[in-house]
Amino acid sequence: MKRGFSFSVTVVVSAIVFIYFCTVFVFIDRWFGLMTSPGIMNAVAFTGVAFMCVLNYAYAILADPGRVPSSFMPDIEDPEVPIHEIKRKVRLKKKKERKIADFYSLPCLLRFDFWFFFFWLIINESVILELRHLCNVDAPAIIDSPLTTGGDLRFCQKCSCFKPPRAHHCRVCKRCILRMDHHCNWINNCVGHANYKVFFVFVVYAVIACIYSLILLVGSLTNDSQNDKQHSADTFRVAYVISGLLLVPLSVALSVLLGWHIYLILQNKTTIEYHEGVRAMWLAEKGGTVYKHPYDIGAYENLTTVLGPSIFCWICPFSRHIGNGLRFRTAYDRVSTSSTSK
Repeated sequence: MKRGFSFSVTVVVSAIVFIYFCTVFVFIDRWFGLMTSPGIMNAVAFTGVAFMCVLNYAYAILADPGRVPSSFMPDIEDPEVPIHEIKRKVRLKKKKERKIADFYSLPCLLRFDFWFFFFWLIINESVILELRHLCNVDAPAIIDSPLTTGGDLRFCQKCSCFKPPRAHHCRVCKRCILRMDHHCNWINNCVGHANYKVFFVFVVYAVIACIYSLILLVGSLTNDSQNDKQHSADTFRVAYVISGLLLVPLSVALSVLLGWHIYLILQNKTTIEYHEGVRAMWLAEKGGTVYKHPYDIGAYENLTTVLGPSIFCWICPFSRHIGNGLRFRTAYDRVSTSSTSK
């Protein structure tokens, strides 16, 4: 699939342009005045946030999310890679379906992470196609986890190549993506190893811009009512109404999306791995063991792995620290290192 403009991207770009011009030339101008010091300061600040938002959005659209090298071959004898992801198929029977169904029961509706993912699905419906094989209890469940024992190395039948750890095949892009999170229609691209950080940073700036613009909208309306400018405000009624209808749901939806990805980053998971973890926990409970996400190496280490080693580069679109996406640190690396030193 070709990256670039699509109908969804055109909608997003149109919304960004409309909100920017309404914010600067209507909300700020009518509240402070563009030629006053507060007006100039707010216009410059909002322009800076909008510029970073557009910059990261463009990079998320155009960047390759991570292509699996055609020459990739897992080396099971490599001493620096103590574990390998394997594929183990498990057929779920009718009695076992109940435990999977319990995940969607009433107690689950009270869980914080469930609602994060629920609202995330609303604004990213394309992820359903990517996760359908994980949620279909009648089909074989594929658990990709270093904790599993027995099975074959992960091989993509469609691409005819081995899959590195955390890589998955995208049905829309029609190829395997390194550390795939999901396919996003709003950027007309997959969110994967190479562009995950820039996608996350884009969401951060988008949330800041929406909330900032919403505050300026409310302040402008309040200022008009206090100064008896209601008649002149009628001229901009369409701009106020459309902006409000855009900003309120966008602020809520993007804030939920941001919270969901903060949760994933702190756990060092992708959206797909979150759902794989649900199945893995069920299998571990069935076997009398406890499942732990193998790539969870601690909250701060997880943050630096995804966003960068320095806190000052966390909101920058640069991702020079991420490596080639074929090898990831795991919680077992420390165990292997300590046991070797002994």
